[in-house]
Amino acid sequence: MAPLTPEQRRRRQQVERGIRVVAPALSVLLWVGERISKVVEPEDVEYYPPRMTEGEPPPPAPPRDGAVQ
Repeated sequence: MAPLTPEQRRRRQQVERGIRVVAPALSVLLWVGERISKVVEPEDVEYYPPRMTEGEPPPPAPPRDGAVQ
């Protein structure tokens, strides 16, 4: 990957700073939404828990770029 230009570094810092500023508000928004959803519908009738299998896990996926590991 090519090194970032000074303008790209400044833009990246601005975006990261914006995310840090907005993150607490987004966390509160998610918390409020979760509380509201539990009040409106306390039990999710469409929830299906993931299936648990007794067998061994599947083999790892091959690399996408064709490189050998």
